Amino acid sequence: MTDVLRYTAFSSTPEGGNPAGIVLDATRLSDEQMQSIAADVGYSETAFVVDRSAAEPQRYTVRYFSPLAEVPFCGHATVATAVALALRDGVGSLWFDTPVGEIRVETTAHDDGITAAVRSVPTRSTPAAPDDVRRALAALRWDAADLGDLPPHVAFGGNDHLVLDAGSRERLANLDYDFEALKALMTEKQWTTLQLVYVESDAVIHARNPFPVGGVVEDPATGAAAAALGGYLRELGRVTRPARIAIHQGDDMGRPSRLTLEVDPDDPRVTVSGRAVPLA
Repeated sequence: MTDVLRYTAFSSTPEGGNPAGIVLDATRLSDEQMQSIAADVGYSETAFVVDRSAAEPQRYTVRYFSPLAEVPFCGHATVATAVALALRDGVGSLWFDTPVGEIRVETTAHDDGITAAVRSVPTRSTPAAPDDVRRALAALRWDAADLGDLPPHVAFGGNDHLVLDAGSRERLANLDYDFEALKALMTEKQWTTLQLVYVESDAVIHARNPFPVGGVVEDPATGAAAAALGGYLRELGRVTRPARIAIHQGDDMGRPSRLTLEVDPDDPRVTVSGRAVPLA
């Protein structure tokens, strides 16, 4: 029987964050078995450690499955897996070989838990096509007037995410979208989530992430989308010197999550960090 761990990432308590399944030894599992396990677990993603390097014991090959399909990368499941490995083997540096490339993770122990800092693949961000934005707004039941000043982009931090700037915190809080219409658009465009944001200040951003392509309405914390957001802000010139940005996510779902984003204007890679704890 496969041992499945259940953690929540980007929270220091079980009541917050984004739950993830973790299988630390998936070497003998087929693709079909991993997909079945992810569907049974029912979280937005489950991470599977399918190999450990004999030459480099801190290097692992990791794959990620939503309840419906394999996804190239998942930030919150990476954080959860790194913390689970740190609890088993001790803190330090880890390297995950993923479908999107090598991901370095630093785990650090604190008096009240373990933090994992995920160094992304190189990010990029480009303006979104106007017709794609129109269709996304229609599925969200938003109007163009609901958008803020930052332009819509498709940003990449391991996966593609449509980034839309909400014009107010109230607009962001009121999320009631057409699940099937948005799922169809995202499937067509191969977007993993929508990164809906409200910029409170240069240091604080509120975010929500619809995830119908993964079979869930919304992610309470999304590390890959946070990395993509860092690349988006860098591309727009919003970050002119190394910056730390707090991302508040999950509050409107009742699962508060806190992600820390580190962005350097001279480096396309960004770092996303947070806590993770086991679920009972």
